[in-house]
Amino acid sequence: MDNSYSIKDIFILLKEKLLLIVLLTIAGAAAAFSYSKFVMPLKYSSHVTMYVQSYTGIVESSASSYNSISNSKQLVNTYMEVLKDDAVLTAVGEELAKQFDADVLKDCFGAANGKVSPGAIRGCLGIRSVQDTSAIKVTATTKNAKVSAAVCNDLALVAPEYVEKAVGVGSINTIDEAKVYNNPVAPNKTKNTILGAVAALFLTCLVIILIDFFDSTVKDTDYVAQHYKKPVLGEIQQFGERKKKESDEDDHVKLTDKDVPFNIVESYKSIRTNVSFSLSTVDRKIFAVSSPNPGEGKSTTSANIAIALAQGGNKVLLIDADMRKSTQHKVFGLKNKKGLSSAISKMKKVEECIQKNVMENLDVMTSGPIPPNPSELLASEQMGAILDKLSTEYSTIVIDTPPVNIVTDAMELAKYISGIVLVLRYGKTTTDDVEAANKKIEFAQMNMLGFIMNDVKTKHSGRYYKYKYKNKYYYKKGYGYGYGYGRKPESDDNDEQEAVAK
Repeated sequence: MDNSYSIKDIFILLKEKLLLIVLLTIAGAAAAFSYSKFVMPLKYSSHVTMYVQSYTGIVESSASSYNSISNSKQLVNTYMEVLKDDAVLTAVGEELAKQFDADVLKDCFGAANGKVSPGAIRGCLGIRSVQDTSAIKVTATTKNAKVSAAVCNDLALVAPEYVEKAVGVGSINTIDEAKVYNNPVAPNKTKNTILGAVAALFLTCLVIILIDFFDSTVKDTDYVAQHYKKPVLGEIQQFGERKKKESDEDDHVKLTDKDVPFNIVESYKSIRTNVSFSLSTVDRKIFAVSSPNPGEGKSTTSANIAIALAQGGNKVLLIDADMRKSTQHKVFGLKNKKGLSSAISKMKKVEECIQKNVMENLDVMTSGPIPPNPSELLASEQMGAILDKLSTEYSTIVIDTPPVNIVTDAMELAKYISGIVLVLRYGKTTTDDVEAANKKIEFAQMNMLGFIMNDVKTKHSGRYYKYKYKNKYYYKKGYGYGYGYGRKPESDDNDEQEAVAK
């Protein structure tokens, strides 16, 4: 699958997640501010400036004074290294131990037994040369304002002795002592808040792009059509609220329901036209609708395709061949005491198992009682005979079948139908799922009519369509059995519960 990105693609992707990006950016800024205000310790800074001289004399000419300053600049870097030496900083630590209690030093330097290590002092020091001068600026930052000033003053106190021993020329001195500044220099809450917001923004955008890059779910209809050399018969935008994603909730909204968006109706009309065109060269207008896995909307799609075909003036029969988890009786509000399983097993006549005029030009054959051997029933000669008989009475027959990758039921119909339509769910069905389903269909030598992309979250306008319906049904993962074949439920309500809700 092509994972290349243009700037426009990235912009559109981030725009779709704009609310999430804004919320996480605000959260990052709030977290940084809170950490700075309530967690990070206050720090205080002090400084002292040391001046390097390369000679000692009483009277000098202007020329010799200039040379002295020039030589002093050359000594600055050497002196800076001497000031950072362990011997110098050890001496500073000893001076600090005379001035402050062990607890104060422990809080500032983590000192044990009141002894401050050279490394701890070095970590709080900043030593730099002042540009175009022979001056060295020493800055100390600790949790205690007095300790910061003391570090600078103690270093200025011990430095001359060690500089003279190490270098042997010139001298270093100060004009004034370091002062105690009680205004904290850290943390900088404004700066940290901005950095937190920027970091959260960057990481959020990066994660969104990476998730999309490694996302193997199907979202590109052009890719599907080109890769499998089969047409995409239509795209259906998302509509209906899905608050329980983990349950693969499907609202089973029919085209005739109130408040169904106009564009959804038009999408199904387009699918009707494309399906009719695909079947135009065959005599038996019988086709199956399936999906790679449960929860991808194949039952709702089957029902709405049948409705759209009926609205086009065709005499249509919708057969619920998902005898493991039947759904169509729930979609249309029908009873399910008899249906396809009853007709195939000859427990009822075919005519008795068809519920007439559910809508104008639309009849429905529900799945009937759940049998123990649905695959065998669908592969039986009786199933073929039923379809032969019904094909003469209806212009089009739509068959809702179980998911292709879960069970082989749909494959058993290969010799009786003219083709199969595969429903994919945008952002859920993976390319591996489609690949596996396509191989099974090819192995069964079924005519693949094309794909339908369901639950597309955005389309050119980028709008979201959400509608709430009182009755909600769920298609849980896994396939199993409820009542045994032919077992009579105690009431119509129990009969409704005979199949696991889809």
